[in-house]
Amino acid sequence: MSEEDIRQLEKEVKKTKRLASEQAMELHDLIEDRLPEAYGELLGIANATYVACKNWDNANKKLLAAQAELA
Repeated sequence: MSEEDIRQLEKEVKKTKRLASEQAMELHDLIEDRLPEAYGELLGIANATYVACKNWDNANKKLLAAQAELA
């Protein structure tokens, strides 16, 4: 894997981490400000947060593997 590939993976990790953080903030806002009235939104937002975090985890694992391969 080249240095350019590593930079692309780093960029992907940053992007997926930002998206996961945004989803986490949305979940936090729901919990802090809108529950229990908005309980109907809970499963959708929680699932979207899980998926966003899983996407970050997958991207991060790819980056770590590529960095280990390069070392």
